[in-house]
Amino acid sequence: MKNQFIVSFLLLIVFISSIQLLFAQDSTEAEGTVDITYAVGADMSFLKSAEENGKEFKDNGEVKPGLDIFRDHGYNWIRLRLFHSPDELPNDLEYTIELAQEAEKRGYKFLLDYHYADSWADPGKQPIPAAWKGLSVDVLADSVYQYTKNTIEAFREAGVMPEMVQIGNETRNGMLWPTGKLPENWDNFAKLVKAGVDGVDAGRGQAARPLIMIHYDQGADADGTKKYYDKFNSYNIPYDIIGLSYYPWWHGNLLEFRENLLSLVNNFTKDIILVETAYHWQPSEYEDTIAPYPETPEGQREFLESVNETLLNISSPKIKGIFWWEPAVQGGLGARSFFDEEGNALPVMDVFNKYRLGQKEEEGIPD
Repeated sequence: MKNQFIVSFLLLIVFISSIQLLFAQDSTEAEGTVDITYAVGADMSFLKSAEENGKEFKDNGEVKPGLDIFRDHGYNWIRLRLFHSPDELPNDLEYTIELAQEAEKRGYKFLLDYHYADSWADPGKQPIPAAWKGLSVDVLADSVYQYTKNTIEAFREAGVMPEMVQIGNETRNGMLWPTGKLPENWDNFAKLVKAGVDGVDAGRGQAARPLIMIHYDQGADADGTKKYYDKFNSYNIPYDIIGLSYYPWWHGNLLEFRENLLSLVNNFTKDIILVETAYHWQPSEYEDTIAPYPETPEGQREFLESVNETLLNISSPKIKGIFWWEPAVQGGLGARSFFDEEGNALPVMDVFNKYRLGQKEEEGIPD
């Protein structure tokens, strides 16, 4: 009888510990209210600028607004970056609101990507905005809060409240250097991210709370990704989405990407979105090495099909979507575009037709 009591007591302890662990894992839940299902999206931050500069995008030879073309091929999310005070690039608040409004008219959901910089922020550089240089960490955190609050208010008042918000871009090495640079300044970095999250909450008013994304670039690095989110979660900052980048010439092969997805699904409660990926339709990154796919229009299409199927074949509802990085551009980034040099849509444009297009019977048959 005594042994039975001891066994029952030990089982009770195990049960309580499991419940405590579950709550500990969920302590960073942001309780976002947006239903993602499976996002098919693209970062089209340069689209408006390209069209204003005379770039024409064509689908089956017909010139159409770029946003219409992507919508007609199953894209339902747009990702737009926001720079603080850009000198050369167009991605300021006014420009981003106008592009978001055009996307909203066409039924897109909107992911806002805060760079917290005047220009590009990525793992190799996270330049502090000129307006914030020299500030202490506390004053800098307040600046992040006020700026985020004010810009979210501006989007809300313009009728384009984002459904999802990224606090920082590819923040594996932190943001707002040197104050928030990792690995040496985790406490500062966490304070700055928390200020951004709080700013979103303060700026949204009575609008639904956007989902919050924390973005790690090395999409094929299972060990590094787990260590990053383990450390980040120790600060109990509420968020909803793990965002990944995956570019094979920088990050590794598809099996390594799959291994990371499985690790994230098994070790974390968060949903997962591949928020940046791309491949080239003409020789760019593999001129001197063997490419996993030909850098041709058909190879570009095959790459996107393979990456998407890798996501879909992970048996978990946590896998929530895929975004291409800059498919509608002109100039130097054109090799990863969905359009050739004459503006004609390439085969990659059709990848999601078989997944997203179709019509329920009660909706009627289109003419």
